[in-house]
Amino acid sequence: MKKIIVVALSLCSLNAFASPEGTLSVHILNQQTGLPSPGVKVVLDKQEGMSWKHIADGKTDAGGRIKSLYPADTDMTPGIYRVTFQTGDYFKSQKMETFFPGIPVTFNVSKNNEKLHIPLLLSQYGYSTYRGS
Repeated sequence: MKKIIVVALSLCSLNAFASPEGTLSVHILNQQTGLPSPGVKVVLDKQEGMSWKHIADGKTDAGGRIKSLYPADTDMTPGIYRVTFQTGDYFKSQKMETFFPGIPVTFNVSKNNEKLHIPLLLSQYGYSTYRGS
């Protein structure tokens, strides 16, 4: 019985240091159609010195969202991060050209596991983004 309790407590304490689900979310809306942009690959990197370390990637769902891009099994620590929306393949699948095949958004995380949302309003020849909630 004591072994089971110790294992359970150990697992609970490990999860206390992981980032909560939804720590970093993204959303893409196609400004030309007014519709979400499904199937867009999004890559997350963290700056380490002069280089970038790959953290995670995913594809937007039917609603144009990735609800939890940051891995839930690790802390999202303060630092400089970058999400890159790989929009070239999305536009190609729509049989459209684009001037921006990839859209990098660099941002600062100032607190451990800070809840962040990065929306992207997208068109073939322009985009805008902001810190969402």
